Amino acid sequence: MNSACPLCSASEIQAFCSDKRRAYFQCQQCCLVFADRTTLLTAQQEKAQYDLHQNQLDDPAYRKFLSRLSLPLLSTLTPEQHTGLDFGCGPGPLLAQMLSEAGKKMQVWDPFYAPEPHALQQKYHFVSCTEAIEHFINPAKEWSLWLDLLWPEGVLALMTKRYTEQSSFNNWHYKNDPTHISFFHQRTFEFLAKRDNFALHFPADDVVIFKKRNT
Repeated sequence: MNSACPLCSASEIQAFCSDKRRAYFQCQQCCLVFADRTTLLTAQQEKAQYDLHQNQLDDPAYRKFLSRLSLPLLSTLTPEQHTGLDFGCGPGPLLAQMLSEAGKKMQVWDPFYAPEPHALQQKYHFVSCTEAIEHFINPAKEWSLWLDLLWPEGVLALMTKRYTEQSSFNNWHYKNDPTHISFFHQRTFEFLAKRDNFALHFPADDVVIFKKRNT
């Protein structure tokens, strides 16, 4: 039973679609679509899937892919905003390396590959998260953590593919990855930005940048 949204905790949940593996539900408040939480992989199965990824630090194609986020992020940051955390960095933290090359002081964290508690015990000018938020079981937990990690006027840069309509979701290859369980619409990010006082920018179809407003 999926009785509440794992992002905004709203109780207005509707069936969205289903396939041979699992059912999907949509929150009527924030538009998050999420897989039936009774069908998730174990942590061991999940890590086994990630171990198959071939994201090498010397791969120019991977560097180009990550530049879709790094370039607009760097253009958003001021010179004084120099400390950053790459959250969910995976086994090959190339984005952190790219941002370090641009003069930023980077930390990394990942539940499987870099579970360093000290990285989550300090403040940052920015947090980046590429192709990881779709794996979160309870994205409200990570979102709340990010709010605590950011300094005032801090920047949060995310990369994840966004769904558009229900009809296209049914045949969307992105949902077929068994580790992809939380799916975001543009309206989902607009909801979060309005609720938590962020300016919002969509530099690409799979990139979103939040900047904390002065309170």
